[in-house]
Amino acid sequence: MFSGFIDLPWWGYVVVALALTHITIASVTIFLHRHQAHRALELHAIPSHFFRFWLWLTTGIVTKEWAAIHRKHHAKCETEEDPHSPIILGIKKVLLEGAELYRKEARNQETLDRYGHGTPHDWLENNLYSKHSMMGITLMLAINVLLFGPLGLTIWAVQMAWIPINAAGIVNGAGHYWGYRNFACADASTNIVPWGIFIGGEELHNNHHAYASSAKLSSKWYEFDIGWLYIRTLKIIGLAQVKKLAPQLRLNLTKTACDLETLHAVIANRYEVTAKYAKLLKKTYSAEIARLKLQASDKFDVARIKHWLHQDESDLTVQQKTKLGIVIKASVTLHTAYTLRQELAAIWQRSNATKEQLVKQLEGWCHRAENSGIAAVQQFSRNLRCYA
Repeated sequence: MFSGFIDLPWWGYVVVALALTHITIASVTIFLHRHQAHRALELHAIPSHFFRFWLWLTTGIVTKEWAAIHRKHHAKCETEEDPHSPIILGIKKVLLEGAELYRKEARNQETLDRYGHGTPHDWLENNLYSKHSMMGITLMLAINVLLFGPLGLTIWAVQMAWIPINAAGIVNGAGHYWGYRNFACADASTNIVPWGIFIGGEELHNNHHAYASSAKLSSKWYEFDIGWLYIRTLKIIGLAQVKKLAPQLRLNLTKTACDLETLHAVIANRYEVTAKYAKLLKKTYSAEIARLKLQASDKFDVARIKHWLHQDESDLTVQQKTKLGIVIKASVTLHTAYTLRQELAAIWQRSNATKEQLVKQLEGWCHRAENSGIAAVQQFSRNLRCYA
């Protein structure tokens, strides 16, 4: 019986399968996601063509379809038009049927026309990669069987399941449902784990949604994005050029008043600003709610109340606003802290105000915060003045 041209111990086949699938993940995150969908980096023709060829062999993904669907996801995130939101469709459906949701949206010509601009349109794309997208995975099957014999079928099956499970299911599902958040962006995105290795850095999904056009997905010192490591390597050897990174917040401890630099830093880092405010106020909210003796068995759900206190008022339903209003009216501390949060968010939403007016509004906000009598808000305001 033909056993393939390469004979390996059992663990050797496992290593081969993991290596091949990791190349696929790297191709998705570097080429499809960061390069094509978000234009966060430019790629030299050599890695660009390699990634296209490899994705054709291992996934059958059409670049224009993938980029268009992902761009629509960002434009319509957590709405009825989002192609794969677990908040709208349910976590079970996205986890188990993520690939089918992708195929369904790929048949929507309006999505492709509106969001698929700027993707490859050369002879290879039109006559091979897009026109015969299934030919590549068939060729991959033949190569695997020739190299590894019957075990090549198993390796091929793992390759075919890798992206539907990890990208279409886990990232699009768990990445909007479970995990932690560094940034208080408007959608429900989360960082699944702080070490982005297994799925190429896509585990850091909240970081990505906060700064979608950044080529680097890690943010905190303890986070690791292996996709960024590969991009840095390509950059060093002249095969990639990084176009954009997330803004880095710096502190100038000598500053005592808000200025134009403070305003720019606050606006550029607004998701991090609101996240820091929520973190600092967490204990204050908990203590105040406990003082009001709001128990889970009472009329209001304590967990939901805490969640609403950290949200923009515009994101709450009428019913939620009513319930929250009753609670904060019973506490001067909750009312003050919540009002200040809404006023701070309003500063970067006032697009018709001049920069000088916004600086004045920010300075006024700091004065009110420091006179609030709430220690956590006062500390936050003093730090905010140092933003640079």
